[in-house]
Amino acid sequence: MLTGQTPILVLKEGTKREKGRGALSNNIQAAKAIADSVRSTLGPRGLDKMLVDSMGDVVVTNDGVTILKEMDVEHPAAKMLVEVAKTQDQEAGDGTTTAVVLAGELLKRAEGLIEQNIHPTIISQGYRLASQKALETLQAVSQPVTIADHELLSRIAVTSMASKSVSFNRDMLGELAVKAVTAVAEKKSDNGHTVDLDNIQLIKKQGGAMADTQLIEGVIVDKEKVHSAMPTRVESPKIALLDAALEIKKTEIDAKIEINDPTQLNAFLQEEENMLRRMVDQVKKSGANVVLCQKGIDDLAQHFLAKEGIYAVRRVKKSDMEKLAKATGANIVSKVSELMPEDVGHAGLVEERKIGEDSLTFVTGAKKAKAVSILIRGGTEHVIDEIERSLDDALNVVAVAVEDGRYVFGGGATAEEIAMHLRDYAAKVGGREQIAFESFAEALEAVPRTLAENAGLDPIDILIELRKAHKNHEERAGVNVLAGKVGDMGEIHVIEPIRVGRQAIESATDAAVMILRIDDVIASKSSPPPSGGPGGPGGGMGGMGGMGGMGGDFGED
Repeated sequence: MLTGQTPILVLKEGTKREKGRGALSNNIQAAKAIADSVRSTLGPRGLDKMLVDSMGDVVVTNDGVTILKEMDVEHPAAKMLVEVAKTQDQEAGDGTTTAVVLAGELLKRAEGLIEQNIHPTIISQGYRLASQKALETLQAVSQPVTIADHELLSRIAVTSMASKSVSFNRDMLGELAVKAVTAVAEKKSDNGHTVDLDNIQLIKKQGGAMADTQLIEGVIVDKEKVHSAMPTRVESPKIALLDAALEIKKTEIDAKIEINDPTQLNAFLQEEENMLRRMVDQVKKSGANVVLCQKGIDDLAQHFLAKEGIYAVRRVKKSDMEKLAKATGANIVSKVSELMPEDVGHAGLVEERKIGEDSLTFVTGAKKAKAVSILIRGGTEHVIDEIERSLDDALNVVAVAVEDGRYVFGGGATAEEIAMHLRDYAAKVGGREQIAFESFAEALEAVPRTLAENAGLDPIDILIELRKAHKNHEERAGVNVLAGKVGDMGEIHVIEPIRVGRQAIESATDAAVMILRIDDVIASKSSPPPSGGPGGPGGGMGGMGGMGGMGGDFGED
């Protein structure tokens, strides 16, 4: 800025600024590019993405949030859509691709309205009103489900895995997910249930087939017994959980011990041995015949434990210790000298089993079994990772269905039903917000349209048929991608928890409104990296992906 002839520097030199329509258009393009990058993965006919990071590690998946986390996204508006996927994953566990596609579609429709000189604030207000009405309709069309509806919950789990590469075994995996969730669900005072998924452990072991994946009603500790002379199997075990080392504690200050006589050395070594023996005696006195230790176990202590016929495992993860405490009723003790009989837990069986090349400890038959494990098997590391992601989605959707007690029909059926209600209601709204309402309805139709596109169907024909069905009060009509036509989603069991749709609408609306309200982007010049790499001088606007042409990953899209 010039006052007379003197320049006044308001922003740091090298800062780039973009205002008005240019800034808004740039942000919308970035968000649309993110949505387009995951669009082709939606639905049972969706395809996978192969992601290779800078270290050469490969991830093969069609899980929306995994794809976006692995992508090195730099544009700030694009990062907002990555956050939409992350929030969707945290809150609902599934529907991440739907949420991102919906946010991108809302912005695409808004772009057309802005070109018609409708102010972004008017569009934002219309979107907010439309999302409220959409959530009301979603609640109205939802159906009840309880923890006792085992078959319904299995169908919800199977639906979440229909688009994954594990879909061939989805019935078996869905059954495992339902059994796991119902095992750890806890009843609330209002007859509802809460599910803490931390009580479900997923253990991956390469080898075998996907069909060998099994549910263990107990806890699997990915460790073997510390001494070969220990028993391999302990029935009706009494389990001690120690957050303390069965080792001689070293002094915290530097200490020097001078020994002038061989008898002193013998006495010193004898005392060390006695200390370890006393620790083992304390374990024995508590009645425990299985010790699971979070820290180390000295070689001599291992020998004493083996002589007493006590099964011991060391370096157990803290999360596993907490699961074991819940399952067995044992208390985690921090000092061996304070281990008492009342701290000991109980189970039906502790045994060491060999899975593939590794030996694992299985703690099963616990009376308080609020902790279960799923042992995942598969031919390759990439297959096992994808099974884990699929099972994680299935566990999440079953858990939220149990907690909320409502489900809706998938395949675009609910999206089309909400879109129809929004169009009917738009006439009552009037004004320019009415146009935003109609745009919101069109954006929701991106779900059935994308499902049809990914299945190689004509999206226009499918949408016309779908609208006609919903006008005839066929609320469950959706896109049957396997048959290639519009069908009843209830008959083919395509259902999902209400929270998936609710969170997708809320997150997508919030992200779209936030991006629409930005009319000025001010980006500081990035500091060059030490080696003067691509982020250095002339390497684009660091953190912005190059605002001029959207840069980075999106320039070619």
